[in-house]
Amino acid sequence: MIRRFRQVDVFGEEACTGNPVAVVLDAQGLDDETLRRFSVWSNLSECTFVLPPTTAGADYRVRIFALSTELPFAGHPTLGTARAWLDAGGVPATPGVLVQQCGAGLVPVRVDGQRLAFAAPPRIRSGPVEADLLTAVIEILGVDPGRVVDAEWLDNGPGWVGVLLDSADTVLELRPDASAHPGRWDIGVIGPHAAGARLSFEVRAFFTEGIEALREDPVTGSLHAAAAQWLLARGEATVPYLAAQGTAMGRRGRVHVGAEDGTIWIGGRTDVVLSGTAAP
Repeated sequence: MIRRFRQVDVFGEEACTGNPVAVVLDAQGLDDETLRRFSVWSNLSECTFVLPPTTAGADYRVRIFALSTELPFAGHPTLGTARAWLDAGGVPATPGVLVQQCGAGLVPVRVDGQRLAFAAPPRIRSGPVEADLLTAVIEILGVDPGRVVDAEWLDNGPGWVGVLLDSADTVLELRPDASAHPGRWDIGVIGPHAAGARLSFEVRAFFTEGIEALREDPVTGSLHAAAAQWLLARGEATVPYLAAQGTAMGRRGRVHVGAEDGTIWIGGRTDVVLSGTAAP
């Protein structure tokens, strides 16, 4: 069966400078093994599959895969899927706001032209990172422990361990290596830019999948969402602010962080780059 397909660039300062996500629309009837196989074949950090909603109030349901691993929630796939659904003719029940159903529940997404923004979901794990785990993370990052300001669980689905460093420059200088620490890793690193700069923070995200070497994600919405909750609680940030990610990879990711009535909104530009059909 031929199904509608979009590949969407998310969080780029302009098209093709952010993080791409593959979106298969009309995905009903595909079994789990097919979803995993197609996601791995796409070789992107995430691939999503759109299905009819099963919960009242949702405009559509999505299953999110990071290669072979299914995630309850992820940020740039949420915005990319929303853009693909709109581009394919989807009309939200509430004008200007669509509601996505995913493993983490219902996630509202605001529509403002090319920019979309999702409501940051609550963390399912927070608090300090265990000492031995933090020691391993610091060794993987190859960073001077004296430049580590704090660390906390930033887990809203993907399971990020968040590390706050002393500066954006320290973040950009990282050359991580997990070869001495095999296993599953999801590490998010944040560092502040100089006061008064247009960009408030530099962010990088590193992860492993199976036995592969550590990979870097170009722009990571889930990490920014949990990091914003953490940074605001620490008094390290005020909203609105603009964060960068992907700089070390030659990307120009820009994540807009705002808040309203106690809800943090994570937004960015979304561009449909490829449009056609797929036969997974």
